Amino acid sequence: MLYAIKSHLNVARYFWIGATLVFLSALRRELSFLSDALVPEDFVFIGQSYDWWEDAALLVITLTALGLLIYARRYVWAVLKEVPKKLYIVTAILVVVQYVAENEMGFSTVSGNIIEELCEVIIYIIAFVYLWRFKLDDFNSRFIHKS
Repeated sequence: MLYAIKSHLNVARYFWIGATLVFLSALRRELSFLSDALVPEDFVFIGQSYDWWEDAALLVITLTALGLLIYARRYVWAVLKEVPKKLYIVTAILVVVQYVAENEMGFSTVSGNIIEELCEVIIYIIAFVYLWRFKLDDFNSRFIHKS
C-alpha cells in the first residue's frame, strides 16, 4: 500500500512538471520577440547559431513534457475529468474568438490584433491560475482512493 501511495505521488509530480513545461513552452512562444531583441543576429556558440540552440532546447523540453504526460496519462485523464465544464466552454469560446480576430473575420486589422492578443492573454491567465491553484495533494489523495 505504501508503495502504491508513493507511486501515485511520483505520477502526480510528473504530471505537474509536464503541465508546467507545456505552460512555459507556450509562454515562451508568445515571448519569442525577446530573443530577437536580446540576442545578436551573429551569435554563435560551439559552432551553432542561437536559432539552432533554441530549437534544440525547445525540442528537449517538448519531448520531456510529452514523456512525463504520457507516463502520467491516467492521472492526466483524471485531472481533465475534474476540470469544470464551464472552463472548457469559456476556453473554447476564447479560442474561436481569437481565431476569428486573428484572421480579421469581421474585425479591422487593429481591433483584430488587440482582440486576438487579449483572448490569448486570458487563456494563459486561466491556465496559469488553474495550474497555480491546483492542489496536488488534495487531488492526489482523491485519486489514490478512487484507484
